[in-house]
Amino acid sequence: MPRTTADTPTATPTPTSAAPAWHEDALCAQTGPEFFFPEPGSSVSEAKRICFSCAGRAACLDYALTHDERFGVWGGLSEKERHALRRARP
Repeated sequence: MPRTTADTPTATPTPTSAAPAWHEDALCAQTGPEFFFPEPGSSVSEAKRICFSCAGRAACLDYALTHDERFGVWGGLSEKERHALRRARP
């Protein structure tokens, strides 16, 4: 007997990851990713300027360090700066 739509269970999709609470009001969410994920060798000074004006900067940096974000500017720090900060932590 062929299965009908009524016989097929429905699945409720679940998001793989929800945005952190601080992200909704973050300046980066209102600006766009091109500043925060520049091409290799490009300047990150504009992203850092935006970050240092953002109230969510500390939470963003904490998120990046906790989740080992390896690309882009997070919490006002570049990939290299976050790497150095991780290495300096006990």
